Amino acid sequence: MTLLGLESHGAGPKLVWLHGFTQTKHAAPEFRSILTERFEILTIDLPGHGENAHLIADLPGTAELLADVLPQDPFVIAGYSMGSRVALHFALQYPQRITGVATVGATRGIKDLAERSARRERDNELASRIRSIGTEAFLAEWLAQDMFANLPAESPHSRSSNTEGLALALENLGTGTQEWLGDRLMEITTPLVALAGTLDTKFATEAAAISQASPNGTCWLIEKALHPAHIERPDVAATLIRF
Repeated sequence: MTLLGLESHGAGPKLVWLHGFTQTKHAAPEFRSILTERFEILTIDLPGHGENAHLIADLPGTAELLADVLPQDPFVIAGYSMGSRVALHFALQYPQRITGVATVGATRGIKDLAERSARRERDNELASRIRSIGTEAFLAEWLAQDMFANLPAESPHSRSSNTEGLALALENLGTGTQEWLGDRLMEITTPLVALAGTLDTKFATEAAAISQASPNGTCWLIEKALHPAHIERPDVAATLIRF
């Protein structure tokens, strides 16, 4: 398996940006545009999404797929939500390949095994829901959640449209599949920046915990922002990603 469609924009130190669940590499254009003033931004569709909707991989496997197509010279690895969890896995699996890590709306995972199993069941049920009602209806339901209440209008290219791909992504990359990373984040010794919106209380707590667990971690909370804080307040989020 090979990931397709790596794109590059801007000039400067390389920063790989990984999108969230249901998104594509075209998501968050204003945020990425601001980052290109300081970085060369590399984007790619993750398994189950966009050009790579046909690929199936779990979180460690996705990190391996990225390792095959990303530059050999060290770079910053960064991402949002699902993409941020992939970024953390990449940082742990390939520490020599990175100069820094940035996350938006990340989680360490679920430590309690019973809770993790229950979450995996919910993820699998949601995958069945996607297959049952199709992508368009599912996205309407997904984006109606409170955490997306302040999300501005998006280009259709920002969201993936492959029903089976999204279902498989949930089953293989969902939070319920993630091993607990809380005891391993101390291994990330490069600078780490963890971002979250102040209104996204669960992930604001996670951002603080992630930054505290890493030796060179920093946490920044973005005022009056929910889960997609980098889309709601792209100027603030982009400014805080600095190394």
